Amino acid sequence: MNEMHRHVHDHGDRLRGDRRRLAAALALVAAFMAVEVVAGLLADSLALLADAGHMLGDAASLGLALFAAWIAATPATPQRSFGYRRAEILAALANGAALVAIAIWIFVEAAARFRDPAEPLGGWIVVVGVLGIAVNLAAAAVIAGGRERSLNLQAAFRHVLADLAGSVGVVAAGVVVLTTGWRYADPVAAVAIGLLVVASSWSVLRDSVGVLLEATPRGVDAREVGRAMAGHRGVREVHDLHIWTITSGFPALSAHVLVDPAADCHAVRRELEGMLGHRFSLTHTTLQVEHAGDPAQRVALGEPYRRRGPLGRE
Repeated sequence: MNEMHRHVHDHGDRLRGDRRRLAAALALVAAFMAVEVVAGLLADSLALLADAGHMLGDAASLGLALFAAWIAATPATPQRSFGYRRAEILAALANGAALVAIAIWIFVEAAARFRDPAEPLGGWIVVVGVLGIAVNLAAAAVIAGGRERSLNLQAAFRHVLADLAGSVGVVAAGVVVLTTGWRYADPVAAVAIGLLVVASSWSVLRDSVGVLLEATPRGVDAREVGRAMAGHRGVREVHDLHIWTITSGFPALSAHVLVDPAADCHAVRRELEGMLGHRFSLTHTTLQVEHAGDPAQRVALGEPYRRRGPLGRE
């Protein structure tokens, strides 16, 4: 099995695992969301209703993530050579945006409660909050196994963690209401939930936008890659170097490589591919290798990397 076929097989296995995790988490979140809505209305608690609204957004986001994991497994076609793998990234971006929208709703509702505080039932709040902690811990455990390999699962995991933090805030608000009768504890907890939601959305939005803008993957230093390639035996210069992410766990590289007139282009290419895979975990590479001084050589674009580094510097 060649490298590309092995990658496609591994990617398909990952997507199937992602779908199972997302489906289980969606079932847990949706079931508890209904419980929290009823409890929030009965207890007249903004913290519970805010957390229920957050879980409603999470249920929709998990459903979207599940759909994205399914459609990302659609086979490639001549018109879409990578299939629909970027659907994962679009889902992650939508999830991050949904977190921001939910936070805004929480802040607006909390402002109204500060002006006219209600009298929530502390006992209901504590019981439902503790149940929410258990449900979110279970959902987080289901998703955690695959989140390092998938931005889509990472976004879903952050939703669940935000819900977990929200449930902790709900319990704290219920305890304060029960012990002191301070009605403002409920909207204060809601604001805290909103701030946690905003914080959890940042990295998902940053990473998904980075992928869509085809930025160099996090953890990869493009200059170091360029210098390593230019320093390889027989290589004179590397330019038009591009490193980007096609989808979660699928970085790609392309470059134009000039080698010594006497060098074996095919041998150098194979050696570079091996070095890139072993040293930088870049296994999906496209290298155009030509002899330096070839009259048919195309015009170089971008910053060149030569034997002494980019633009001749170390």
